[in-house]
Amino acid sequence: MSNTHFRFERPQGLVKVNSPSVIYSDEKISSTFTYTTTNVVVDPAGGLTATPKEEMFLFETKRHVPKLGMMLVGWGGNNGSTITAGILANQKKLSWMTKQGKRTADYVGSLTQASSVKLGTDSAGNQVHVPFDSILPMVSPNEIVIGGWDISSMKLGDAMSRAQVLDVDLQRQLYDELNEMTPLPSIYYPDFIASNQADRADNVIGGTKSEQLKVLRQNIRDFKAKHDLDKVIVVWTANTERFCDVRDGLNGTADELLASIERNESEVSASTIFCVASLLEGCSFINGSPQNTFVPGTIELAERHGVHIAGDDFKSGQTKVKSVLVDFLVSSGIKPVSIVSYNHLGNNDGKNLSAPQQFRSKEISKSNVVDDMVASNGNLYSNGEHPDHTIVIKYVPYVGDSKRAMDEYTSEIFLGGKNTIAMHNTCEDSLLAAPLILDLVVLTELFERVSIKRGNCGEEGLHPILSLLSFLLKAPLVPENTPVVNALFAQRAAISNVMRACVGLPPVNHMMLDQRMRGAGRSKEALCASKCGVERAASSANEENVALSVNKQ
Repeated sequence: MSNTHFRFERPQGLVKVNSPSVIYSDEKISSTFTYTTTNVVVDPAGGLTATPKEEMFLFETKRHVPKLGMMLVGWGGNNGSTITAGILANQKKLSWMTKQGKRTADYVGSLTQASSVKLGTDSAGNQVHVPFDSILPMVSPNEIVIGGWDISSMKLGDAMSRAQVLDVDLQRQLYDELNEMTPLPSIYYPDFIASNQADRADNVIGGTKSEQLKVLRQNIRDFKAKHDLDKVIVVWTANTERFCDVRDGLNGTADELLASIERNESEVSASTIFCVASLLEGCSFINGSPQNTFVPGTIELAERHGVHIAGDDFKSGQTKVKSVLVDFLVSSGIKPVSIVSYNHLGNNDGKNLSAPQQFRSKEISKSNVVDDMVASNGNLYSNGEHPDHTIVIKYVPYVGDSKRAMDEYTSEIFLGGKNTIAMHNTCEDSLLAAPLILDLVVLTELFERVSIKRGNCGEEGLHPILSLLSFLLKAPLVPENTPVVNALFAQRAAISNVMRACVGLPPVNHMMLDQRMRGAGRSKEALCASKCGVERAASSANEENVALSVNKQ
């Protein structure tokens, strides 16, 4: 066996699986998948009984990749202008000069475009990895048609310059084409975002909330028709709003919410209006900010119309690291007792978050990320124990989009010892968020084409709440009575293993039994041949001993 234990392969087209569990046709990929879980029963006396359980699932994935449109709420912001510039730069295969030299357009930072998944092992025992997007047919970001709304009327070229995210030489090459794009008027409710955003609000839809809802629905229809699109997905990447009230009569059901919009209720937020417009037009909606857009009424509306929703809050930097580090500590039997996170940033997101109510929305989404990992270890935490968890965000205009994140993790270790990990992270916020938004749109579209049936039951389709996208979101929205998973590697494994199930492959595990047994590195045939040789030698020796014994007699 060679010393190379990993090998990357880029197949021509999609990977094709050779298995009786999967059938490929021109229209779809059909697979049969045995799902194995363990059911645990708690004995009143304190004992636990674990029983393995198997269920058969049937997957169907439509192979036709549609022409897709992405509409961004907050198109003229840092994220929106950066995504648009990035897609355009990749379409044109642009290169530009930086202080470090020449750079060419890419999708680094994208799960679907720049990462790989393990496919299996080759004959030499090497693990073979393939591009993430080679398992199932996916939309290419280069083919996504982009549009959207913004409360600012600034054209996209000027918005890109205002954001100060991209290198100047790249901006120069993109400016004229981007400046031909202007966001549609958006909804502006001053009570929901910081007052310091008022100077941007020169591009707003007037009228009542019911009238604004009709305008948004027509905008989606017009965008779809103008570009001859099969599908549209709407993403909120605008300002963080304050939390809205949730109460019976206001938004507790879909009908209550629709009636509240008709009555022009003040506690219906702009993000909720956009969400309702998307759902009524059959378009999936992704909430990239931490506010409670998905009130009970919007969730019921999504279920009623069979349209997908996902949220909340893009998970791009500090929170993603936290979900890795706390998982590592708790899984290692180390007890985090204090987690303090400090951020300062100077983009418009930071400016909006300098207002207390908007900061509170962000604080909630960032603080719950450790809960499931803490709850998983009763050896360390009991009687409701939880680490002290503090989050601070400050607006510092000078640093612009280059956010600074500082974290301190203090843990208890063996025999009363203490361990403190201090971390400093500088990241260009929008350059982390932009490829993540593309991933959310690409994966949402893919999962819209996946249907799933439990055995012979009539239940089909993924739940309207796409909890599978939790890897990309800080505060994962999950169906009612479903546990939240924040541990990052578990979230990623869920995506890749569901994709494997769609083509009849078992989940990836890390047992590597063939590598850990005595004789590892030798092929099965060689081991069998060796075993047969030993048996033949033993048999021959036994025959010689018998012959000697006879001769002596």
